[in-house]
Amino acid sequence: MGSELSTKGDVYSYGILLLEMFTGKRPTDEKFKEGLSLHNFVKSALPDRVIEILDPILFEERVQQETLKGKCLRNEIHLQCLNLIYEIGLICSAESPSACLVVRGNDTDQQALLQFKAKITDDQLRVMESWNSSIHFCQWHCVTCGRKHQRVTKLELQSLKLSGSLSPHIGNMSFLRVLNLLNNSFYNQIPQSIGGLRRLETLYLTNNSISGEIPSNLSSCSKLTIVRMAGNRLTGEIPAFLGFLSNLKVLSFYNNSLRGSIPPSLAANAISGTLPVAMFNLSNIRFFDIGENKIQCTLYTDLAITMPYVEFFSVRGNKISGQIPISITNASNLDVLQFNDNRLSGKVPSLEKLDKLSTLQLAVNDLGHGREGDLNFLCTLVNNTKLEFLFISDNNFGGVFPKCVSNFSNTLLRLEIDENKIMGRIPDGIGNLVNLEVLFASENQMSGPIPFEIGRLQKLNKFFAHINFLSGAIPHSIGNLSALTIVSLDFNNLQGNIPPSIGKC
Repeated sequence: MGSELSTKGDVYSYGILLLEMFTGKRPTDEKFKEGLSLHNFVKSALPDRVIEILDPILFEERVQQETLKGKCLRNEIHLQCLNLIYEIGLICSAESPSACLVVRGNDTDQQALLQFKAKITDDQLRVMESWNSSIHFCQWHCVTCGRKHQRVTKLELQSLKLSGSLSPHIGNMSFLRVLNLLNNSFYNQIPQSIGGLRRLETLYLTNNSISGEIPSNLSSCSKLTIVRMAGNRLTGEIPAFLGFLSNLKVLSFYNNSLRGSIPPSLAANAISGTLPVAMFNLSNIRFFDIGENKIQCTLYTDLAITMPYVEFFSVRGNKISGQIPISITNASNLDVLQFNDNRLSGKVPSLEKLDKLSTLQLAVNDLGHGREGDLNFLCTLVNNTKLEFLFISDNNFGGVFPKCVSNFSNTLLRLEIDENKIMGRIPDGIGNLVNLEVLFASENQMSGPIPFEIGRLQKLNKFFAHINFLSGAIPHSIGNLSALTIVSLDFNNLQGNIPPSIGKC
């Protein structure tokens, strides 16, 4: 009398009632003596022996118990349900009634994490030591839960020297938004169950040893914004469905072994081979990198690339032939554009709209026709105020080295035009590029003297102009270049003595 009302006793009774209903036993049964209680009896059977403690009366009398054990109770879904029911009963029938009021989170997530841990074969930093029943799983190292439902929303295990395979149970963490496993040693395939992560937004698997194909079920993860799988051993084709993930902003498969055949339903006039057309219509993409694979396809100038926000675009290091699509030049936010190390040919389109470009890599292709006009695209870059790296080496560019290069932004650090068929003189205005550190112009057909103004390039570290038709004397102004470490001018028509001032470099 006079005491405050409490729900604790009711919850405790509810827990005992659950255990009674599903075991067919009462707390007062003769067997529960000398320290053994109904609570401990159930607890000791979880999770592997739930069948042994289940009340057989729950089954219909006409069904033999052994048959049920063989066909029904071995069904994984039934076992999971029974475990959950027993777990609820155990929580609420804890000896301290208040213990049942502590939110323990979702058991599905806990079991998924434990299964993930079970697949770890090497944990040098002992990251997984906290993954045990002594604390709530939401407090485990690198695990983040949502406040409302106590469900796992982030699993961030990057750069922790972990080794092992990926558990299929990872697909059961249905509230997961971030999965970050980059810079570890995970191996084997990405489980198809990853398609169960319908809320997944960020997927980092970069720099592991993951093999096999990109799982088709990833198409179910419609909220994905970032997919990074670079530096693995992935094989097969780049799946067409990635082109329909409308929220995707970052896509990186750099340095894998992707190849295969393009699905017939995706073939179009503008592309053929092994790269799905839909890949170029990721309207929200910011980072697109499929470089250093074994992708074979043919691009055409009229290929429609719809990536208005893309900042990084790379298809380098593949076996892509054809021409550079004109539509890529509409991507006015581009910072890095990499077509290098492929089999591209023909004309380079105007790059006038790419005024934010800092890196242009076109080297090691077959671009140009070996004649005048091939280098006109360079003059469309004069209004760019951020250009730092310009690589057009090892192509078929011809014509005179354009004077407009002298008007490039003084932000330019590297200019590499070697191994082409470029003619004419090195323009006197080259001295305007005061921050230039590397100038490679070797193995061309350039003639005339080395301009005296080259002595203005105080930051020049490497100057290669060998195997050309340069003539006249080496300007003594080169001796002013205190940062110069390598200069190569052999196989030209240079005359006179080596300027003594070079010894000051």
